[in-house]
This record gives sequence, structure tokens and C-alpha cells, in this order.
Amino acid sequence: MGTNPEARFPFRYRWLVFGLLAAGYFLVYFHRTSPAVVAGDMMKDLGADATLLGVLGSAYFYPYALMQLPAGLLSDSWGPRKTITVFFILAGTASILFGLSTSVLVAIGARCLVGIGVAMLFVPTMKVLTCWFRKTEFARMTGIFMAVGGIGVLVAAEPLAWMSNRVGWRGSFVVIGGATLVLAAGIWLVVRNRPEELGYAPVETEVAPGGKLKPSIGLARGVRMVLGRPSFWPMAIWFFFTSGIFFSFGGLWAGPYLQQVYGLTRRQAGSVLNMLAVAMIVGSPFLSFVSDKLLRARKPLLLSCSLIMAVLTAVLTFLPDGMNRPMLYVFCFLLSICSSAIVVIAFSSTKELFPVEIAGTAVGLVNFFPFFGGAVMMPALGLILDRINPGARVFDASMYGKAFGLLFLGALIALAAAFFVQETHPDHKYG
Repeated sequence: MGTNPEARFPFRYRWLVFGLLAAGYFLVYFHRTSPAVVAGDMMKDLGADATLLGVLGSAYFYPYALMQLPAGLLSDSWGPRKTITVFFILAGTASILFGLSTSVLVAIGARCLVGIGVAMLFVPTMKVLTCWFRKTEFARMTGIFMAVGGIGVLVAAEPLAWMSNRVGWRGSFVVIGGATLVLAAGIWLVVRNRPEELGYAPVETEVAPGGKLKPSIGLARGVRMVLGRPSFWPMAIWFFFTSGIFFSFGGLWAGPYLQQVYGLTRRQAGSVLNMLAVAMIVGSPFLSFVSDKLLRARKPLLLSCSLIMAVLTAVLTFLPDGMNRPMLYVFCFLLSICSSAIVVIAFSSTKELFPVEIAGTAVGLVNFFPFFGGAVMMPALGLILDRINPGARVFDASMYGKAFGLLFLGALIALAAAFFVQETHPDHKYG
């Protein structure tokens, strides 16, 4: 494109790059939470009990968690564009296979491949954003990026229920897989790792002319620095339990719970679950604003949300059938604010714990824990339900209450961890 004045700064093109990557994150969340709406249909069609359904739901999360560190390594060696494209092709193909699966084992294998594929978007995208947006714009863009993920949750609720009523849950996942393949092609054709690849001047970030963070710190040394810092571990524990609650409830068990305990139809349950997405969409940028502009602090928000989560999970445990329809909407909204939207603050805090040279490594490592939490807690809830009522496909309120005691315990541990989180906001003046 040359070096004419219009090409000196990629104002317009960077939004196209961001839009395609954000669309990818939309599909990541769609893939992640869609089983919750059609869980009942999958149990009947595949002949799965509660434990197997929990394993099926968690099959996405184990590989997703394990791929976080390789995601950073491949972003550095292959580049973000190639990494995202190749693995999104894998995710789209696996989603189609999931829709066509005729046994639980095939479905579990397909979900594992989906998890591997979509795991390669978040960390590579963070690297792309450091090259296409200024340092002062990074937090705002991350908040918007997370909000787009909330739209993915929204579409994975009531609209997915509507689509599955027409083409079935199998057809729905085939369509999702096809959309993922189309987006992979768009990312390959349009996205570039750095503005310089299209003739633009480098954006003013912490990126050297070659597009790599400076000064260079090797992966092994960066990992040692992150894992060897005591302040990293309270955040990791907080992520494990807080996100584990969101993924296990909102990503799988909320659908069956709302239908079996409150007698909601699939579409009605999807409507309630929409609040999980609405909270992410409005909450992620709002909490970023409160943290950066009003409180100028991270820890008070983490503590407040952790306390609210303890209260919400106590309601699930001790009053599992004690809410009316309007209260269910409010409940899901607050749960998502305090276990999903809040992670924008947690990621910012983690990034600020370390020098910018290893911020990507720190985010990649901490991003292992939320998905590992989901991978552990999803099947654990199913196992508890099966122990309470072996072989059942339907559970009553008291059974769900006993199982949700695990979420309450996790919320209490997350609250305790939040007390030990280090305040990192650069303008923090007290405490």
C-alpha cells in the first residue's frame, strides 16, 4: 500500500481485523455454551446419563485449557493469522462431526477437537491487538472483545433453541461448523499479524519493528517467572473456581435445571439463559470503566463479585426451587456479571502483575485455570447427581440443591482467594 499519509496509521483496516477476530470469539462462546440449551435432547438421543453428559460437556474444556500455552508458542512461531485459521478449520470440521455423531464416544471426541480448535483464538488475538492498537486502547478493546463473546452466549441460548426446534440439535451443530469454516477463510484472507504486512507504519505499542515484544524473554524463562511469583496463584485459584461455576452451571446444567425444577420449556429456559449473555455484553465494558475511571482499582471489584457469587450459589444450594420467573432472570444476570464479565478485570490484573515482556505468557498461563475449572466441575456435578439418583435422566429440586453445594463451596474458596489478590491498578492510591 506504500507510505502515503493515509497509510501511516491503519484506522479503518484495523477495525476490519478486529471485527473478524471478534466474530471468531463470538463463535468460541457459541461453541462453549450451546450444549446447555440442547442438553436434554442430547441425553435422550445419545443415551447418556448425567455423568456422561457432564463428561461430554467437559470434553471441550480439558483440551481448551491445555492448549493455552501452546497457543502463545504457535502465535510466536507460526503467527496469529496462520494459527487461528488452521485451528478454526479443525473446530468447524469437528462441530460438523459432533452433529453427525451416533454415539457418546464419537460425540466426546468431536467436542475435544472443537475445544482444541477454538482454543487458538484468544491468546493469538491478544497478540494481534498489541500490534494493531495503541497501548492506551488495549484495555478498552479487550472489554469490547469480551462483550462480543457475550453475544455468542446470547445466540447460544434462545435462538439456538429456536433453530434446534426446526432442524434438530444435530443440524444446528452442522450449521455452526459450516459458519466456523467460512470465518476461518475470512480470517486467512483479511487478517494480517502486523500493520507493516500491508504497508502501514507500526502502531505505537510495545512492539519492536519486527513485530515481536521487546526485550525478548524466552518462553521457558517467562513461564518460570510467572509460576514462581506467589501473587500469581491467588488469581489462578480465583479463576479456577469462579469460571468453573459459570461454565458448569451456565454452560451445561442450567438448562436441565430450569426445565426440570421450574417446568420451563426449552425456549423459556433459553430466554432466561439469555441473561448470561446480556450481562457479559453490558458488564464487561462497564466493569472496565468502573475499575479504570471510578475506583482506579481492581481488587474491590473482584472481592465484591466474589461475595455476590457466594450468595447466589447459596441460593442454588439451599433454595433450589425458591425463585419465581422474574427472579430467575435477575439471578442469571447477576451470576454472569460476577463470574463471567468480571474476568475482564481479572485478566487486566494478571497482565499488570508482570512486565509487559511476559504479559502474554502470564495471560496464557492464567487462562488455563478457568477452563480447567469448567472441565472439573461439569462432570463433578453430573457424578453427584448420579450418586444421588443412579440412572435417572430427570432430577428434582432437592437433588439439584445437593449437587449445587459444590458450586457454593467453590464460591467460598474463590472469595477467600480474592482476599489475597494483589492490587495492580497503576493509579491505585490506598490499601
